[in-house]
Amino acid sequence: MIRTSRTRRGRGRARTALGSRLRGTAPLALPVGWGAVAVAWKFGCPLARQPGLPMRIATSIVFLTVGTGLVLGVRRRLRRELARVRAVAEATQQVLLRPPPARLDGLALAAGQLSATRGATVGGDLYEAVATPYGVRIVIGDVRGHGLAALGAVVAVLGSFREAAHDEAELGGVLRRLERALQRHLRERARDEHPARGRGAPEHPVAEEFVTLLLLEVRPDGRLAVLDCGHPAPYRLGPRMERLPVGEPLPPLGVLPLPAALVPYTGARLLPGETLVLHTDGAEEARDHRGRFFGLEAALARAAGGSPEGVVRQVRDELLRHTGGRLDDDVALLVVRNDRVRVPAQPAEPGLRRPRPAPSTHC
Repeated sequence: MIRTSRTRRGRGRARTALGSRLRGTAPLALPVGWGAVAVAWKFGCPLARQPGLPMRIATSIVFLTVGTGLVLGVRRRLRRELARVRAVAEATQQVLLRPPPARLDGLALAAGQLSATRGATVGGDLYEAVATPYGVRIVIGDVRGHGLAALGAVVAVLGSFREAAHDEAELGGVLRRLERALQRHLRERARDEHPARGRGAPEHPVAEEFVTLLLLEVRPDGRLAVLDCGHPAPYRLGPRMERLPVGEPLPPLGVLPLPAALVPYTGARLLPGETLVLHTDGAEEARDHRGRFFGLEAALARAAGGSPEGVVRQVRDELLRHTGGRLDDDVALLVVRNDRVRVPAQPAEPGLRRPRPAPSTHC
């Protein structure tokens, strides 16, 4: 019985595959049929073999038309296949590096990324924001290198963060989980690329890969907890624009082991109305055709006061104009604005005031 069911499923899959192949060759059916008729007319019809310039011209026109039809049919089929591949790739990349929610626990968010790899929307940069019982936790990182080769490390780090952010009460515990996930990924990748080395530590450039990373926690009162692993510090936009202090930086993940004690920096706040702009180093290191760096700080000053979506859009447009659309490194931006309302201290009600003591009658 089980064997019969498997056989039926196998036949069904074969019929589906055959139907897909037939649908894929449908645009070529008319040109191929037309070509067969032309060949049969040329070699089977006595009239087509008659000498003379008019008959040669007619034969050339027939075969030119057949050839044009074949080329157009193949081109149409390739365009359809390319559109399907692009749709699948975009859907996969959107699941991997999904856009953050517009609002998250009183914070307004927006993000954008630009890949240096032609035809890709996701490269070696990563970001994510999740609401947890400990506050809104945010990660932004940059894998060494860019493009599709760095996607494995992006998957490992993001997948670990999405779980650890909810499970770990301390921000240092989240960072250790990310480090273990990256190390596991690098070991597995090196072993797959060099299976002949057995279980020994593989000596391969993949072992030198690392991830610069910024891990940030926005607590309900606006206090920030930050762990910086060699990543550029974010900008804080408020009454004035400044670099956010992040404390003593840690080494990038994958370069050196993390220290035994991981103490986040907690000396900064994000007050209501203020905005944080987290970015990867590709935004500051982008150059134009003359080799001049992109002025990220000046672009943020011009975008200050706008919505998170407006900040991302303006910086992205200015960056593309500066580089002419040619990027040497991936770029990611994550903008967070504190929309929480500060509740002022309420004065005591008149009926609840303590009565003044009566004046003393003693001398």
